[in-house]
Amino acid sequence: QAQLVESGGGLVQPGGSLRLSCTASVSSFSFRTMGWYRQAPGKQRELVAYMTSVGTTVYDDSVKGRFTISRDNSKKTVYLQMNSLKPEDTAAYYCGVLGMNNSGQGTQVTVSS
Repeated sequence: QAQLVESGGGLVQPGGSLRLSCTASVSSFSFRTMGWYRQAPGKQRELVAYMTSVGTTVYDDSVKGRFTISRDNSKKTVYLQMNSLKPEDTAAYYCGVLGMNNSGQGTQVTVSS
């Protein structure tokens, strides 16, 4: 199981930006595929972006061109830069190791004027 600590969420106006951070307690972090998920009220959790150990990135169509995932293996940290935020991006955001049980509290992102 991976232990994650997410941070960086908050309230932002439409069109604004936020940068989320996630520090992971997991072995062999640099070899893991890391992802960011989100869950809006009443909806299922969805994977919005992930990054493989070799740097390949994949984004959900809903965030493509607006969000950027990156990682710092020396810090066991993964980031999500979110630009041009929309009200529909409002959700609790979680990071995780793909294919592993993850435990983290998430960070709330609210996009509202």
